[in-house]
Amino acid sequence: MADNTELPPVEQNQRPLRNEDMSAVTDSVREVLSQYGWYLLAATAVFYLLIQYIVKKYQSERRNAALPHLHNKMRFCKQASGAMEASRMRMQQELDAKAALFKEKMKQQEEEKRRQKIEQYENMKQGKSCKGNTSQTTEEDLSTTVIKRKADKKPLRSSGWFSCFISDIHLLQSNT
Repeated sequence: MADNTELPPVEQNQRPLRNEDMSAVTDSVREVLSQYGWYLLAATAVFYLLIQYIVKKYQSERRNAALPHLHNKMRFCKQASGAMEASRMRMQQELDAKAALFKEKMKQQEEEKRRQKIEQYENMKQGKSCKGNTSQTTEEDLSTTVIKRKADKKPLRSSGWFSCFISDIHLLQSNT
């Protein structure tokens, strides 16, 4: 049993295993940092600033590349808004002109009504009938109006869809 617990013999050309806890790496890193630490720090700072400069340059070039399109869009928007404003002004002027015509027409109508009332009052003062000149207008109206004849309808006859429905019912009742 004692044979199983014994360690195997170490061969001549095989070195014994060392504890590989990275102490050799840390020692070399310490040594490099102690000799070149300030240089590495300065190089890292320069590299960081160089990256920042390149990123800003790239972004500004992208913005400048998009600016011509933006200027074209702005110019188009200004032209479109100017045209729209001119159209609105033209429409407003037309509307104002129509409103002025309507207002003038309303004034003329009111003046005509006022004149007719004055004529009626003067006619009443003179003892004439109130209608005065209205008989002339009614004669004109009668001549222009067309008398409509009543269609020859017989009211006792049924017509329309309801009559068809009733006739169908009568047919069904007579067949049974």
